[in-house]
Amino acid sequence: MERIPMTAAGFTRLEAELKELKSNARPSIIQAIATAREHGDLSENAEYHAAKEQQSLIEGRIAELADKLGRSEVIDVTSISGDQVKFGATILLADEDTDEETRYQIVGEDESSIEQGRLSITAPLARALIGKEQGDSIEVTTPGGSKAYEIVEVTYVD
Repeated sequence: MERIPMTAAGFTRLEAELKELKSNARPSIIQAIATAREHGDLSENAEYHAAKEQQSLIEGRIAELADKLGRSEVIDVTSISGDQVKFGATILLADEDTDEETRYQIVGEDESSIEQGRLSITAPLARALIGKEQGDSIEVTTPGGSKAYEIVEVTYVD
């Protein structure tokens, strides 16, 4: 069984989503199904079919979250240090063409959000950064072509 790396914050977010689905969404959809059943013939009852479809989606997400949480490997980012890029590192990158700086933290797949500066460990840029050190240059092939970056800073903060 493959372990899924994630930060403590990512684990907490997934736990909160699972709790919300189990304690609020699931009972709500059960009530909606019961209400729709009261409207009579189920074969032509659009409300019933929509509620059953929503229930299927909720139950699928609950199973997915439970599986991911069960296989998760929570990595304490604050216990890691050094100049080498590893999971959980926050990296300040400088585009070697434009000198524009961007800061990313390498996180698990379910935590990633480019808008919030959280880069998935499976992203090509993250894979190119792993094992590199502050001061190193990397080249990454992107859909828009090849891009070169310099690693300006590597820190480990949660």
